[in-house]
Amino acid sequence: MATTQFEARYGFPRRAAGLSNWRTRPYSRWTFQNVSEIVPSASVSDDCEAEDLADPGRLLDRTFSLSGGSERGLDFLDRASTDSLVVMKRGTFVADWHAPTVDPAAPHLVFSIGKSLTAIVAGTLIDDGVLDPTLPVSHYLPEAAGSAYADCSVQNVLDMRVSLDFSETYENPTESFLRYRRSTLYNPGDRSESLLQFLMSLDKADGDHGGPFAYLSPNTDVLGQVTERASGARFPDLLRERVWRAVGAKGRCFVTVDIEGSSRTAGGISLTARDLARVGEMMRNRGMAGSRAVLSERFVNDTTRDGDTAAWLAGSFPYLFPDGAYRNCWYQTGYASGAFCAIGIHGQWLYVDPANETVIVKQSCQAEAVDDALDQDCLAFFRRIAEAA
Repeated sequence: MATTQFEARYGFPRRAAGLSNWRTRPYSRWTFQNVSEIVPSASVSDDCEAEDLADPGRLLDRTFSLSGGSERGLDFLDRASTDSLVVMKRGTFVADWHAPTVDPAAPHLVFSIGKSLTAIVAGTLIDDGVLDPTLPVSHYLPEAAGSAYADCSVQNVLDMRVSLDFSETYENPTESFLRYRRSTLYNPGDRSESLLQFLMSLDKADGDHGGPFAYLSPNTDVLGQVTERASGARFPDLLRERVWRAVGAKGRCFVTVDIEGSSRTAGGISLTARDLARVGEMMRNRGMAGSRAVLSERFVNDTTRDGDTAAWLAGSFPYLFPDGAYRNCWYQTGYASGAFCAIGIHGQWLYVDPANETVIVKQSCQAEAVDDALDQDCLAFFRRIAEAA
């Protein structure tokens, strides 16, 4: 049987990729760009405007000092299973690099960077007085009564400081985590439980809300539900009207949904690398996209400067940023440059460096969901790129 063009490009036939293996290599080289063929998805934007790409050679042909010694930029991108790298300097695209298996116009799943995008949506509602972060989640979701979320504030959810009896383990997952994955339609199995039903079944852990940083994805799925109840609009529409069009995005975007059509706001958003960079550029400019105010400067400053370092250091992974913090679903690095970022599993990054006026996007298909050593190399690489761009 003749080899198809698909198989020649990706190394496997299309029929080999499905719900049981879509987050594993080699299938993720294709599935991360085509999640809507695996998981039901709602469209945020069907636009697909062609763009001229910037030559990345000036930046990526040089060598960088990383943990293993000096490494050429292009070699590092290959080692880090990079699908796309985009760099902006003072609002101008200065480098676009894409792996041979990548269509630059294809929206790529960015996993937990979706949390940061959802927080931007929430921020616009807060700015408009539609959402009050000091109120309990149950004010917006009455069905939260009796769950862990009954008495936690919306701000607790934004900051991952909810006392929640849940374990987010990618290796040897618990039954609760598997239920979570099934409720989002990310895994095969029983499809009788909706995402909201799962979220509202979660119990409170020992300890009060507002304690140490505890990275648990269900919190941001709850935040997505809260934005819908507070605004009366569906999340895909909120994302399109309040973020997508506002930053001048040009490509397709969608978000995965469950059996009830509820959006997976904690990790189901797909978009192009350039459009993600445009979001980062808006954040770098303190909420402005050109002459349009997307977010208030107050909310952006709170997000990028006002995190609780003590809560971070007592929390889930303080080693990532020893001087950092987490606020409104964004990471503060603690670096002198004032850099902040959004991060997703399998190597998704949006890195914003205000001092060097640089925005960097890295979309990837890393085999491991979490790779701490590679994360540190990525951060070192971004710092050098920001200085050299």
